[in-house]
Amino acid sequence: MKLNCLIIDDEPIARKGLEEHVREIEFLHCLGACENALKAVTFLNNDRVDLLYLDIHMPKVSGIDFLKTLKNPPLTILTTAYTNYALEGYTLDVIDYLVKPITFDRFLKASQKALEFFQLKNSAIGQNTNEIDYFFVRCDSKFEKVFFRDVVYVEALQNYAIIHLRDRKLITYITLTSLENQMPKRQFLKVHKSFLISIAHVQAIEGNEIIVEKARIPMSRALREQVMNQILGNNLFKR
Repeated sequence: MKLNCLIIDDEPIARKGLEEHVREIEFLHCLGACENALKAVTFLNNDRVDLLYLDIHMPKVSGIDFLKTLKNPPLTILTTAYTNYALEGYTLDVIDYLVKPITFDRFLKASQKALEFFQLKNSAIGQNTNEIDYFFVRCDSKFEKVFFRDVVYVEALQNYAIIHLRDRKLITYITLTSLENQMPKRQFLKVHKSFLISIAHVQAIEGNEIIVEKARIPMSRALREQVMNQILGNNLFKR
């Protein structure tokens, strides 16, 4: 399992140092490094971000103010040269608080804490989905009941999502990111900024395409390693 992480820091040297730390840790995958919080919005809207390394003192919007604007924030580790924001940070349920200069040992400890919390959270979600195997979405003037097992894949259409089922499709006013955050992560996987697939319905992988039932879904280069690991796992027979 790899955590998709995003670095937000206005200092180039600090960004480079954090990126180097991330590369040393096997369970982390860096989606990008942004110089301010506003540029991070694109990643949060288009990718699955599991963990933020967020600086506090930045131009335009501080890290703490930015975190307060997020409705469903990823796990967050604050990074700063100042110690007087620790209490406020923890009131926002951050995982840890790193004071610069950040040593690798301290960075690793905070990251492991994030991984443990992430695994615990996903385990709880998995247990809940064993009890509830359906959800509702609003389509036009009615609420449609959908069983997770019937979802083949989901396609983004601006602020709408097309949910492709075995025998029909539903168009609902919801973003792909919102659906991804609410659907069981053991069963569904984002493979492209515009597509979320059901792992159970995967028939084959050919080049940069995933064949799901009769549909061919493009696989993003940035997500390829994570997608291949989650789909194949330990189920790939080798010579």
